[in-house]
Amino acid sequence: MNAARQAFLDELYAHGREHDAAREDRLQRLRNVEPETAELLGVLVRALGARRVLEIGTSNGYSTIWLADAVLETGGAVLSLEIEAERTGQALANLTRAGVKGAAELRTQDAAEALPAFDAESWELIFLDAERPAYTGYWPDLLRVLVPRGLLVVDNALSHAKELVDFSELVYGTEGVTSTLLTVGAGVLLAVKSA
Repeated sequence: MNAARQAFLDELYAHGREHDAAREDRLQRLRNVEPETAELLGVLVRALGARRVLEIGTSNGYSTIWLADAVLETGGAVLSLEIEAERTGQALANLTRAGVKGAAELRTQDAAEALPAFDAESWELIFLDAERPAYTGYWPDLLRVLVPRGLLVVDNALSHAKELVDFSELVYGTEGVTSTLLTVGAGVLLAVKSA
């Protein structure tokens, strides 16, 4: 990542922390991933050579910029879904400032509507960082739209483990899925679909 983009991301992350500290309502917060989780996303995209990346939960585009920076190297593109139009607008402004707007499509759409419409085996990497109670409903389509050996990355697997109990049981109990939990950032669940 170039120095100017990294400096902008550092500024964006600091702004997000300051913004969130001033908001009691969780839904009003930006809730950006931790920098080490963002770095992990970039590493995973590059390691897989992923060209088709789906993000569920754009917020202000902090993690989207990391993903877009990585797909610029793989020759791919990111599609990021966000349910709030205002956040999509913030993300577009931030991606433009970071110089990665061309590597990502931002869509204001509920993942519960978007996922069923995707073709089977559409995505090589999916980053899931949205409203956790919805994840169990997403699971059949998440699995269906991942390519063989595709990777699902789920944030907040430790910080919000209680909210992810049912979802985690689905992941761990599904035949043909290999998973592990990383103690990076707020905890990252990685799940790979078998070939």
